[in-house]
Amino acid sequence: MNKHFFGDTAVLLGRSLRHITRSLDTIMTTVIMPIAFLLLFTYVFGGAINTGMHSYVKYLLPGILLMTVASGIAYTAFRLFQDKNNGIFERFQSMPIARSSVLWAHVLTSLVANLISLAVVVGVAVAMGFRTGASVFAWLAVLGILVLFTLALTWIAIIPGLTASSPDGASAFSYPLIFLPFLSSAFVPTHTMPGPVRAFADNQPVTSIVDAIRDLFAQQPVGDSIWIALAWCVGILVVAYVFAMMAYRRRIS
Repeated sequence: MNKHFFGDTAVLLGRSLRHITRSLDTIMTTVIMPIAFLLLFTYVFGGAINTGMHSYVKYLLPGILLMTVASGIAYTAFRLFQDKNNGIFERFQSMPIARSSVLWAHVLTSLVANLISLAVVVGVAVAMGFRTGASVFAWLAVLGILVLFTLALTWIAIIPGLTASSPDGASAFSYPLIFLPFLSSAFVPTHTMPGPVRAFADNQPVTSIVDAIRDLFAQQPVGDSIWIALAWCVGILVVAYVFAMMAYRRRIS
């Protein structure tokens, strides 16, 4: 690792964060759809859905949080695509900086922006009646899961950001990720689903992550779900990081 890696990453992170502060509408655009789904499912469909919980917003929130992250990472791919096409990469290559710091600055910017978006969504949920007696440790565990999930999806976003041929292509990959929670336990218990759909829902990452977060908020034993959730997040993160770095090396070689 370049000895200037942390300093270079901090400088480039500051550059990316300045772009965010100049266009806060980006964050607001990111949270519009998750908040719309939160309102729609709670006030329109919530009364007809039996989840076994007194408050549907409490059942729904974990899935909406994951949807918020999936919506936010599209902007990471878009910003990276812009840097690539504007010649910023070539300019940075001519400077004595750690090459990987360029990607890490985008990744950390995504993390900061998504944490702000998540805080906004939680605030709306609280205004809608979400309450939890979860301990500080449980909240930290939820935060840790969401950070890992954000990093995993952000490194996935790096790949189309580097390889796409158009801005729409760079961000279109996020659409399946946004709607993946619909085929999970995010909105309804999986036991209500038909056999093949239930089999997929029970064995995809969103279900275990949602279940772990929901149990932490409800002060229930998390069981194996938290370890399965962490395994999914770490596994996706490692694989996405490897492929993203391969794409980056091809791009700058």
